Amino acid sequence: MDATSAPRTIAMLVGGGPAPGLNGVINSVTLSARARGWRVLGVPKGFSQLMAGDVSGVRELAESDVDGIATRGGSILYTARANPTKKREDLDAVVAALTKLEVTDLVTLGGDDTASSAVKVAGAAGGNMRAVHVPKTIDNDLPLPLEAPTFGFETAKYWGAELLKNLLADARTTSRWYLVTAMGRSAGHLAVSMAVGSGSHLVSIQEEFPPGAITVSDIADLVEAAILKRMAAGEGWGLAVLAEGLLDQMDPEEMAQYVTEYDEHGHPRLSEIDLGRVVRDVVAARFKARGVKMAFITKIIGYELRCADPISFDVQYTRTLGFGAVEFLANGTGNALISLQAGKLVAIPFEELRDPATGKVRVRKVDVDGGTWQAALALQARLRPSDLEGDALEALAAVSKEDAAALKARFSRLVSG
Repeated sequence: MDATSAPRTIAMLVGGGPAPGLNGVINSVTLSARARGWRVLGVPKGFSQLMAGDVSGVRELAESDVDGIATRGGSILYTARANPTKKREDLDAVVAALTKLEVTDLVTLGGDDTASSAVKVAGAAGGNMRAVHVPKTIDNDLPLPLEAPTFGFETAKYWGAELLKNLLADARTTSRWYLVTAMGRSAGHLAVSMAVGSGSHLVSIQEEFPPGAITVSDIADLVEAAILKRMAAGEGWGLAVLAEGLLDQMDPEEMAQYVTEYDEHGHPRLSEIDLGRVVRDVVAARFKARGVKMAFITKIIGYELRCADPISFDVQYTRTLGFGAVEFLANGTGNALISLQAGKLVAIPFEELRDPATGKVRVRKVDVDGGTWQAALALQARLRPSDLEGDALEALAAVSKEDAAALKARFSRLVSG
């Protein structure tokens, strides 16, 4: 029987952390597939229940089940980080469960780990099942062509910037500094967008340092310098944004002091670590040694963003991608990722996103030579060459209570622009 005309059953699941727009994809896949006469099965909690051979929670989705959900945050199918590829018995259990449900097509929503799992499940099914993946992450670190964002990123950066604007008003009102850690394990896109979009005074990301060479002292130097520069200008308050990925790129021995938990895919649980608190302790001690008392508040922003109601951009984007996933499956092909490039839906074979050296999906980093980061640098309270000369240097020395020459020698490596 022709693959395009045979009865079709789609199983749809969500893996990894939540992102705004998940319900938009679920809505669109369901409506588009049912319009073709296909069955759509919603699989709850990622691969976790399938790995146990449990299909009791799987339910057929009708139009009424997805009506109105596209503008809501969260996921009606929930999510889980369960990895079916670690053990052969888990992979076999997933294939057996999906075969029992007569699934012909697997639609997964998630990041690179979920995409890799989907490919392996389809491969283990021996050609009897095809997979299509819709990429999401608020980190925006998947290498989509033409700098297309991953879905959920635009919403996360919008609400993240709004939260920072509130904290900035509080910092100004109470004369204190906020040190905010922003989610972003592998890249600093979210941290940069939140900081620039809110008018924050400093943002530090992993890309500005050599890999594996970051220390807490390096980050503390940037924060201390920003505080001193603003103090010299008569402003004793501010907000610094630190990308959580700074920890992931830290010297392994130093990072080991802070990381105590790992997820099912072997990644350190960076979101459990208050990087701002770690840096605060170092910076506060430096000012205490000067006899200067500083008020700091630390915050971690990330969980507040993942299930936010999507902004209209992500509602349209995700519903378009969901439609594209079904159209792609209707053409009789599989094992690809759906993208929107210059207004056109394009399927990208999984292998095109992989690094041949590691076998893993390539990471889209912040381009430190690009306009986005260069503009961010110019708009921050970072030291410039002129800050370490003449009257400006003397003003810094006065608030730091240090010798001007010693201060210049210590901070000259931080100068930008």
